[in-house]
Parts: sequence; structure tokens; C-alpha cells
Amino acid sequence: MNSVASQKIRARTQLSALLMAGTMLAWPTAALHAQEAAPPTVPAPNVPAPTGEAVPTATTVKSITVTGNQRLEAQTILSYLRLRVGQPYTRATLDQALKDLAATELFKDYQISDEDGALTIQVAENPVINRVILEGNKRLKEDKIRPEIKLAPRQIFTRSKVRADVARIIELYKRQGRFAATVEPKMVSLDQNRVDVVFEINEGPKSKVRQINIIGNEKFSDGDLKDEMATKESGLLTILSSNTSYDPDRLAYDQQKLRLFYLQNGYADFRVISAVAELTSNKQDFIITYVVEEGERYKFGDVSVKSELRDFKPEMLQKLLPMHTGDWYNAKQVEDTVESLSETAGLFGYAFADINPEFHRNPETRTMDISFDVGESPRTYVERVDVNGNTLTHDKVVRREFRLNEGDAFNSFGVKRTENRLNSLGYFQENLEIERKEGSTPDRIILETNVEEKPTGELSLSAGFSSIENFLLQGSIRQRNFRGLGQQLQASVNYSSYSKSVELGFTEPYLFDRNISIGGSIYRRDLNSFNFINNDRRTTFEQTTTGAQINIGVPLTEFMSFFGRYTINFDDVSLDKNLYYFGGQCDPLVAGRYLCDAIGKRTTSLLGYTLAYDDRDNRLRPTRGQSLSLSQDFAGLGGSVKYARTRVQGSKHFNLGNRFILNVSAEGGYIYPFGGRPTPTSDKVRLVDRFQLGEPQMRGFDIRGIGPRVIRFTDVNLDDPSNPVLNTDLKNRNNLIDDALGGRAYYQGRLEMDIPLGTGAKELGLRPSIFLDVGSVWSVKRPTLTTLADFKDPSDGLTKYKCRNASTGDTKFATLTTGSTTLYSTCDSANGYTALAPFEERFYGDSWMPRVAIGAGVNWNSPFGPFRIDFAYALRKEEGDDTKRFSFNVGTQF
Repeated sequence: MNSVASQKIRARTQLSALLMAGTMLAWPTAALHAQEAAPPTVPAPNVPAPTGEAVPTATTVKSITVTGNQRLEAQTILSYLRLRVGQPYTRATLDQALKDLAATELFKDYQISDEDGALTIQVAENPVINRVILEGNKRLKEDKIRPEIKLAPRQIFTRSKVRADVARIIELYKRQGRFAATVEPKMVSLDQNRVDVVFEINEGPKSKVRQINIIGNEKFSDGDLKDEMATKESGLLTILSSNTSYDPDRLAYDQQKLRLFYLQNGYADFRVISAVAELTSNKQDFIITYVVEEGERYKFGDVSVKSELRDFKPEMLQKLLPMHTGDWYNAKQVEDTVESLSETAGLFGYAFADINPEFHRNPETRTMDISFDVGESPRTYVERVDVNGNTLTHDKVVRREFRLNEGDAFNSFGVKRTENRLNSLGYFQENLEIERKEGSTPDRIILETNVEEKPTGELSLSAGFSSIENFLLQGSIRQRNFRGLGQQLQASVNYSSYSKSVELGFTEPYLFDRNISIGGSIYRRDLNSFNFINNDRRTTFEQTTTGAQINIGVPLTEFMSFFGRYTINFDDVSLDKNLYYFGGQCDPLVAGRYLCDAIGKRTTSLLGYTLAYDDRDNRLRPTRGQSLSLSQDFAGLGGSVKYARTRVQGSKHFNLGNRFILNVSAEGGYIYPFGGRPTPTSDKVRLVDRFQLGEPQMRGFDIRGIGPRVIRFTDVNLDDPSNPVLNTDLKNRNNLIDDALGGRAYYQGRLEMDIPLGTGAKELGLRPSIFLDVGSVWSVKRPTLTTLADFKDPSDGLTKYKCRNASTGDTKFATLTTGSTTLYSTCDSANGYTALAPFEERFYGDSWMPRVAIGAGVNWNSPFGPFRIDFAYALRKEEGDDTKRFSFNVGTQF
């Protein structure tokens, strides 16, 4: 080679606009210039050599020098190359060396200079990443994107890693239905050969499904088939649905839904020929087109069962099959039959029963013959029970709910019952399932429970001010899994100007690790009954209750339990003496005789029990099953109150499919008094012991809005004293006083259906429902009522009205002349007499006839706690009932 002419072999990586997944990756101009170069070639000295030909005369490598390296050792760089001192080299050898340097992705610029066998390798190292910055991401937070990014601080920057990260970010947005998202990576050069990598993200709108086309369907309309699909067309009716975005997995799921729909209706030859999703040019909408082939409709032909299990008699199972010859073919029915036979085999201990339906299609007769073959399999026994995932909850809390133990014969009913019991605890994730795994031998099975604990503590604190209640303070704490032992501890405090209470309770569900529950509570409650007069709250009676309760429960069978309890209460019912007392006595003309009869102190010693049956799949949110209970409480074991109270309750849940849940419930009760009346004019059952009915139990009616009541009409026009005019308009509740009396007997029924919503609303915790409520409360002694005549002089009642001395309680009559501007001016005010404002009381609502209300409501498990909103309309009511269309209940579950 010519020693005068210096040979230089130089190459730089070319970084231009990179196209990744439809997105242009633009780089800063400075970075592009730094990496632009000609392709790696080695020209011969003075004479160009043809491409692909070697240097005519091989030269020996005399020395190799590495320059420009900062972080990497020279020996490290040489280790990537095949050049060695003393070895011959050609132009092809140098070309290969350049390729080896490029393959390392460690250098942004590199070249080889040849000075008559003295090779100089000059490199410019790729920069080190200082930071990776995300900009423009709002829908996807950084904690969702960063785990997918491979670039990280202190790593070597390479273009291939950038391209891969861009692809990953775009894929994340595609999973969110944002196919128009773009990512533009940029590089900011820093000192000391460092760079910041910035991903500028344009998220774009969410890609919706604009239209769904179906081609080839003749038996069913497009609307019928679209109703079966999980994917919905975007529009006003689906504005809140999350199923309007395009999802490839959902597209495959919809194809399965179409197949299942046709197979359920007898079209055994149905197939989806193609399913194509086309993205519009603006990348904002998808148009999905299905091409289907329906085929002919089939009926069931011969249906039989073959069994190799000795406990499975084919003739017995044949009678249990739901399908019959001549019925339209239904693939879902066949699938359910296989599952039913598997569950039946599980009841006999065959955990891995081999049940295969064999199909024989008859195109000529359009019938489908089916034979259910039950293969031979060994009886299975539980080898081991594994519990995983519990960190707070003790193992024994989970294991004591199992209905199968190590060594027991396998039973599918026991597994299902265990799942239901674990779900009813409310300690773990919803829809917990027990996995079945093969054991060490074919006749052994391992039951594995992977639990995911969720918070079981509830803390509620609230304070406020109300024009009615004045200052309000409420606080409660509840732990349903105290110390991880399944114990329940709760405490609550409520305080306002009209209501005060404090309560502390504890329950041990397994006393001494035996299936016996014991619990108790102590409490103090100060409650006021009130009504409104022209928006002014007026307290009618006050009840103070101090008491305690202890209860114990034992299971009788798997589904039946017995609960016993003892309660003692010390009650004091009183009236405001400034308003209702005269001469040291309760005045019936002011308070009403029924309130005067209720006042006094008493002690209630209550012994009771409950016999309950409950086979619901989940006690917190049941979807199927029923519950029944009979409760009786006997007051009279000591104390001053004697009665027997009986209640019967029942409910049943039906799973209607597609997450529609129907609940039918009913309850009723009666109180039978022992002994005489507290006073000659009162009912044998005291006012505070009677049943009351209204909101929230009976929606569409106000609190205590149903049943016997005394309504006091206070709007009396005395312009003509001889002919007073009484306003008896029940619609204007501001001009009357409504006192609910309750009753000895009541019944109530409810029909309610939960309506499923889309995934988005479900994630928000919204559960709407429609309902119909029926109920009534009745049976009370008709109280003695006050009329306008009670205020008149019986000897001359035309113009003389009663006046009272506030200090002595004495009464006399004063003449009210026609045209007097005020009643009070006619009394002897100088001697302390004031006129009694006349009113009239009327008795309503003592009827067993049903009250009926319909409506809709929604439960919301909000971040602030559960609450429910209901809108109800009373279809049927009795005169005097107090209706209410809108109700809002915090923390109330139906």
C-alpha cells in the first residue's frame, strides 16, 4: 500500500425518521447530524477497488490503537473484533470489523484508519441516559407505563431500545382503545456525554366502534345478534358503556357469543366465516363486519347415557336428562348437562369423572343424536388442603369454613358449600374459588385456596350543623376480622341536640375453636319523637334507653342455626313539662291522651330466640338460595312489661342469567300482650313497643308513614265563634301534627330485581334495581280523641272557649264575641289565664289493607361509604298515610 496516501475506513450510523407502528419517530437535528455517515467501505490506495473484491495483496497487522474511548477499556473494544496483531487482513476483514463495532450498539461514530498496517480505531461512544421523561400522558399514569419501558437511567443509549419502548407504549394505548396514539421520542444532549430521553405522547381520542355490520344472517335480525355481543356501537344510549371501544379479545369473544346463540337455537352448522375490524382513516373509529353462515336447524334425536361407574346407572340418569327427542337442539343445554353429570359424579366422590358427549349429526333428518359417555375413574379422596395468600387472617379462620378435610372422600357439594361460606365472610376477594389439583396418586386430590385479603375495617367520622338538629357529630368504628381471628368489634357514638347514643359490641364466632358463637353489646340511647309545625320542629316525647344484650348461636345442621339472646332495657319516656304539663299532670288537651298514656319509667326483661335456615350462596350479596327465620321474644321474666313478640321472615334469590338477580322477600309479626292496660284508656302494648312501618323498610312512604295514627288539625278559623271552620286538608302537612301510633301486627313484602350495568359502572360500584313494596301495620286500641267541643263551655258552647291558668292548671271559660281579632284577649290574662288554642284530632290508618309502592333505586359503594338513592311512587295508600317519593339513605343496604 502507498504509505504516503493514508487509508481511512470510516462509518457512522444513519439515524433518519423511523417508522414504528404507524408512528413517525423524529429526532433532533443535532443528533441526526452526529450520526450521519457514508456506508462502511475501504477504498484501495489511489485506485478504487470494485465492490466485493479483496485488496490484491494482503497486509499484516502491525499494531492496533484505540482512541476516543472514555468509559470502555481498549481491550474491551478489541474483544468485539477479529483483528489481531500479526495476522494478515484485507478490505473484507476491515469491513467485518466495522460491522462488529456496529453490532455492539455502543458507539454513535466509529472509523478505522490504516497507516501501512498500523490500524487506528477511533470511536465516539453512545451517551449515557441521565433521565427518561414522559410527557403528555394523562389517561395512562406513569406507574402504568414505566414498568413497560426498558430504557433506564445510567444505561447506554441505543436506537433499538428506543424503538422497542415506543412500540410498547403504543401497545399499552391500543389496549386502552386509543389506536390514534402517537409517541415521538426526543433526545436532549447534556455535558459529559449524557442525554435525557423524552417520550412526547399524544394520546388521541378513544377509538370507538362506529358500526357493526352482519352479512349472511336470515333467521335472526341484526338487532338480535348485536344484543348478544359484548361490543356495542357508540351512541347516545351507550355513552356510559365501556364496551363501545374496540378490543381484539372482545371481538373473538363476540364470535363465540354468536356461535353459542345459534347453537342454543338449533343451528348446529353455524360458523363465522370472517370477522374484520377496519380502522377509519382518522384512527378514531372502527367498523366491524361479520360474515356468517347459519346453516340448517336441528332437533334432538336419540339421547342416551352410557356409564362405566357402578354408582351411575344409565337408566336412572336417563330420566334426569333435560333434553328429549324432538326438542330443538341446544348446545348450552348439552354443556349444562355435562356439568350437572360432573357435579353428580362429584357427590359420589369422583372428582375427575370423564364425561364425554358423543354427537352424531343426521343431515337428512336434521337431527342430532347424543350419547353421554361416563368413563371409568377411581373414587377420589382429599390428600391435602392448601391455603395461600392470607397475611392477616389466621389459617384456622379459613380452614374452619371447609366442609372437607384431609382424608375425606371428595364431594363436589362440600367444595361448593365451602366456597359459599368463604365468600360470605367478606374477608377476601369476590367470587373466590377453590382449585382442584391432582394429588400424588390418581385417587388423590389437592384442594388449593388462593385468597386475596381486602380491608375489613370500617371507620366513619362526620360532623355538621343543621337548623333542625343543631350541632351533629357521628362516629363509628367496626372491624369484622379483629386480630385476624374472625372476631367482630364495633363501637359507635352519635350526638346532636335531639339524639344521642353510644354503643359497644363484640362477637366471637367460634368460642374456644368450637362452632359456637357468642356476643354482646351495651348501649345508651336518647331518642326524641318529633313533628313539624310550619317548619318548626316540635318534640313530642323523649325516650331514654339504657340496656345490654348477650346472645349465643349454635348450628343445628349445615343450613340451620339456633340463636338465643337475653336483653334488659331500662326505659324512661317523658314529655316536656313546660309544654304538656299543667298542675303537675300531663294534659291530654295539649299532649293527647295516647302520649300521656306512654310516659313513665319501666324495665323490660326480654328472653328470645331465632331459628334460622339459610342456604344462600353469599350472605353479603346473594345471587341464589333462600333464607327463613322464626324469632320470638318474651318480656316478663322480671321487669314491668309483659308481652310475647313473634316475627317470621323469608327471602329467596333467583339468578335469571346475564347478571339479573331477582329477590322475593316477605315478613310479618305480632305482639301479644299479657296483663292489663297501663291506663284505662290506653292500649295494652305501649307505644314504644309496637311495630312501625315506613322508610326505609317501605319505600314510597315517610318514616313511620304507614299505619294507625292520630292527626291533630290546628288550623281553626274562629271569625264566627258559633261556627268554627276546621281545615282538614291532609296534603298540607305544615298545618297539622301527625303522631304515628304503630300497631300490634304488621306484614311486608318486597319484589326487587338488580339490573346489571356495563363494566365501567360496575367498577364504580353502582348497582341499580327496580322494586315493588307491599305492607301494612295495624291493630291498636282506638285512642280517645280531642274535638273542638272539648274547648267549649258545655252549657253555652256557642261563644265560650276554655282558658287555663299556667301555674295552677285551673280552667274557666271566656266569651269570644263575633269579630274578635284574637282569642287570647278574651281570657283573664291579669290573673294568669290564657286561652287554649282549639284543635281537633282524628284517627286514621288502622287497616290491614295493603299499601303498595313501586320505584327504582341505586346502591353506590362510594369512596365515602355505601349509600342508596330511591325514587318511589305509592300506588295504593290509606287516608292519613304520609308518602314520600325521594329518599336518600347513607349506609343502608337492601
